[in-house]
Amino acid sequence: MKSARERRKVQTTSAKAPKLLSGLTPAQKKLVLQSAEQRQVKANQVILQTGDPATSLFLLTKGRVKYYRVTKRGDEVPLFWLAPGDAFGIGTLLAMPLRYIATAQAVDDCELLVWSRNVIRSLAANYELLAQNALQIVLDCLAAYTDRLVGVTTGTAEERLAYTLLQLGDQLGQVRPRGVELAIMNDDLARMANVSAFTASRQLKQWERQGIVKKDRGKVYILSPEGLLVD
Repeated sequence: MKSARERRKVQTTSAKAPKLLSGLTPAQKKLVLQSAEQRQVKANQVILQTGDPATSLFLLTKGRVKYYRVTKRGDEVPLFWLAPGDAFGIGTLLAMPLRYIATAQAVDDCELLVWSRNVIRSLAANYELLAQNALQIVLDCLAAYTDRLVGVTTGTAEERLAYTLLQLGDQLGQVRPRGVELAIMNDDLARMANVSAFTASRQLKQWERQGIVKKDRGKVYILSPEGLLVD
């Protein structure tokens, strides 16, 4: 548990403004941030697990987090990748205790701000925008998942893979001299796009020959985003 003095030093370091804090005044944001505990987790560490009681709300400030479910056969089904500025564990805000719907696992060494259920519910009672922002986050996730579902039922494998690359590039990509760098393995990309690993590898190689992307040791460089826009 951090002291009040230590908590006063906690600041969000993400380049993306957290939606959770959108619309709050500087004084309100400061109070909300000071009410959080700062947590560091190592790469591959599980932050929360499917079915655990929803006792904390998290705001990622550094690193990347994979949010997924595990099937009865032990296969991972990725739901979302989270970047700095993203919040998860939103069910913590509800009056009726819930359980986490998926597992969150650090991809890199991560830093998070964490609010206990009692603290975040008290803050939301004082600042209505917190609850509204949380609802907006849920709706944004639902919209993204709906787009993926529509893609599965109506889009080709190429279209699904292109859409996934563009979405992840916008969310997680880093602008480099050679293009937008996206650190992701073929298997994870394939699961997100609902295609086989073989199909993903074959399509990436085709795009690489066309100068649209470049593959390099667990990374994809998007060189020509417009080339991924399938007619």
